[in-house]
Amino acid sequence: MPDEYQPLITPPAARNEPALWFAFHRGELLIAQSENEAHLPYCLDLSELGLSAVRSLYLGTYGGKHCYVSELVHANTLPDGHEMQGLRAVFGIVDETLAALAGRAFQIMEWDRNHQYCSRCGAPTEPRSDERSRTCPRCGYTTYPPISPAIMILVTRGRELLLARKPGWAPGRFSALAGFVEPGETLEDTVRRETREEVGVEVQNLRYFGSQPWPFPHSLMVAFTADYAGGDVRPDGVEIEAANWFDADHLPQLPPSISISRRLITTIAARLARGEPL
Repeated sequence: MPDEYQPLITPPAARNEPALWFAFHRGELLIAQSENEAHLPYCLDLSELGLSAVRSLYLGTYGGKHCYVSELVHANTLPDGHEMQGLRAVFGIVDETLAALAGRAFQIMEWDRNHQYCSRCGAPTEPRSDERSRTCPRCGYTTYPPISPAIMILVTRGRELLLARKPGWAPGRFSALAGFVEPGETLEDTVRRETREEVGVEVQNLRYFGSQPWPFPHSLMVAFTADYAGGDVRPDGVEIEAANWFDADHLPQLPPSISISRRLITTIAARLARGEPL
């Protein structure tokens, strides 16, 4: 694959060719604009753009090009043709694979920034060369980039889908239910608990649909479908302000296409509308 990403830890011995730079400042990514096309800076070093970084980490290669993530000292003055964009916006202006890599880069940078010192003894930590981790030379404690697993569940009843909305969402927008996995839970346990807690419904026949890394802040969304098994729909009034059954041919406003929830809902709705098994 020409645009395949290969994660690597050890950077090239000599930086003598241009690289792709994921340059962040306060959660925003530096984007270059040219001829109505958005792309990442591609240069030997960010200093060529008049920028300096607090830290830079090697990510690997994308399409054969070396990749780095950097935390910029500031973004007060940017080179011509460049702008800062929020990470969510990036998912809509660059190709999907590169946007996903931007999310990965942001998570790695944030982890590195937040673990410069050991949480046990306070000594400065050091990056390891054989894996993505930082180790305390004093007490030996090692930290890794955190991943918070979360489930997404789309409950079906015949041709109907159970969708809900959270307070603060855009008017009329609904999505599948979701929630974080608690310590000691299996994914299946979380699906049943979250569905029961958020809307008062019981489910059965869980089926895996797919997964998506979600860098807000460092989640892994694991999506399922399930059959309705009983209970009246009762939104909890805290995390969920409204929940309803929607026919497969009459869906409400859905989340943006960058989220796996949109693909989950539209895929299952299309199958139900055609009378296909799930």
